[in-house]
Amino acid sequence: MSQSDSRLSLETRLIHAPGSESLPAAVPAIHRATVWRVGPENLESVDGEYEDLRYPRYNDGPNPLEVGAHIADLENAEKGMVTSSGMAAITAALLSNLDQGDHLLVSKDLYGGTFKLVTKRFPKLGIEHDFIDPNAPETWTSALRDNTRVIYVETLGNPLVTMPDLEAVASFAEQHGLVAVIDNTFATPIAFRPLEHGFHLAIHSATKYLNGHSDVLAGAVVGGAEAMERVDAHMCIFGGTLDVQSAYLLQRGMRTLNLRFRQQCANALALAEFLESHPKVERVSYPGLPSHPQHERANELLGGLFGGMLSFEAAGGWQGARRVLQRVRLVCHAASLGGVETLVVSPPKSSHAALPADVRRQYGIADGLLRVSVGIENVDDVIDDFRQALD
Repeated sequence: MSQSDSRLSLETRLIHAPGSESLPAAVPAIHRATVWRVGPENLESVDGEYEDLRYPRYNDGPNPLEVGAHIADLENAEKGMVTSSGMAAITAALLSNLDQGDHLLVSKDLYGGTFKLVTKRFPKLGIEHDFIDPNAPETWTSALRDNTRVIYVETLGNPLVTMPDLEAVASFAEQHGLVAVIDNTFATPIAFRPLEHGFHLAIHSATKYLNGHSDVLAGAVVGGAEAMERVDAHMCIFGGTLDVQSAYLLQRGMRTLNLRFRQQCANALALAEFLESHPKVERVSYPGLPSHPQHERANELLGGLFGGMLSFEAAGGWQGARRVLQRVRLVCHAASLGGVETLVVSPPKSSHAALPADVRRQYGIADGLLRVSVGIENVDDVIDDFRQALD
């Protein structure tokens, strides 16, 4: 795979991806083959193995390799790989660095699927964990153990759109010899590139912003070459391989990421400002608002691009939120996020339903909380829809 010119801007590199020198087409071809011939010249190698043996479960077909390299290039990582879903990426990144008897520090502001992995599945594998407040680094040392191996956070927490003290996370990991892993789905490489800030592995649910059109299920992991070798070895065994059609569609969607994401950021800010002023909204969480507790940090680290995700509490608890969900017309009541259309969902009834009610309340996930993934529609139409639903 060729490398893109590092002198080019990120916006240009989104369009002109690293690719195969032998394929001069402006867009990648789809290679559907599951069997690849091994040439006679590749039968011998120094280590006694085939030099060029391809097998689709190894994620080594042209399409997965090309889009993985493209994402790595955007994150300024040495290597990247794609997976069959965001959870496959999270599982690969964590299990490639955690064994039986190991311990994990994990942010309490966490996607519900990751919460279930850590709390329900990892204990059966002999992997222990402690939840940490990602904005209270002074408390992390007390949770540290001799067997702690990984610290895990999200760039922007799901569903409250909080922003951890990311520089403190990277520094803490370096100080204590931990692998720093981050889910960068909400921020995308447009707003934040974790490896430039000391993280070892960055994860994406590529289903979301990277693809951006609600028609692909995919994940991605990027990092240094040595760390990615471990992730790759895990994937070869557990088989969370991305199919070639999805790899092709993912790379096609990535070409418009810069345009989509910037519009989503602008729309989200306008919607957040409207919701914050509405009498039937009790609280709005969006890093672009001065009222957000980590606004200044987000402005500094994200360069004024606060993302397309926000959450708000409707007055009246769950019944108030339920009325909004019933009354929206343009906005789609659906799970997922990051697409061109605006979506709204109740985290307590969907992504975070697995959290016990007392844990949700402890973490600030109120019964009336609604999470909004803002699309690229005319934002006045989106605001009008929420206005009529709230009124």
